[in-house]
Amino acid sequence: MLWTALLLGAAGSLHCAGMCGPLMFALPTGGARTGFVVGRVAYHAGRLATYTALGGIVGVLGKSLAMVGLQRWVSLTAGVLMLAGLAALIPLSATQPIFAVVRRLKQAAGRLLQNRSVGSLALLGGLNGLLPCGLVYAAAAGAASLGGILSSLSYMTLFGVGTLPMMLGLSLSGKALPVTWRTRWQQLAPVTLGLVAVLLILRGLALGIPYLSPDLGSTGGGSCH
Repeated sequence: MLWTALLLGAAGSLHCAGMCGPLMFALPTGGARTGFVVGRVAYHAGRLATYTALGGIVGVLGKSLAMVGLQRWVSLTAGVLMLAGLAALIPLSATQPIFAVVRRLKQAAGRLLQNRSVGSLALLGGLNGLLPCGLVYAAAAGAASLGGILSSLSYMTLFGVGTLPMMLGLSLSGKALPVTWRTRWQQLAPVTLGLVAVLLILRGLALGIPYLSPDLGSTGGGSCH
């Protein structure tokens, strides 16, 4: 299952760029080219650190559920929720609590944008990772279904790594992809999300098929198959 994290991150990276692109392109340019590159790398390192931390949080939850025999139901539920509208590509409902969180994150991001230090850019990337995003929630659901803290950490880290080629490339170039490329790339995201959802459902069914649908009752809570 871990390989699906890379796939989900890579296929969804353009969606991430579209949602977070304005913030990414608003980063301070700095003077020297070296400082420019270091700042962008720090920004994305902060983003990956947040994803990894989220992996730890859902890993604790997933392990707790696995210990009481609910791992397969976590996997089934996560897969069904992904299929029920491909949530990663549907904008979040405009609820007041979400607006409040986003407003506070944007205020913090605005203050960090005024600071050109590497540390502030890393913190800004970390805040970016906390912004409401369906793709991140889908990855977190997949991570929780693994039933182990280390496997969940690895899953969310690999998800972040999957987004790096596109996101880091765009932020270093300072340019968005042409519309035609964007359209073609975005078509991969729902297909990939659907594939991950089906794999989670198969995993939850525990059909006894190695790697694809292992018997979760005998493999233990922390299986990474």
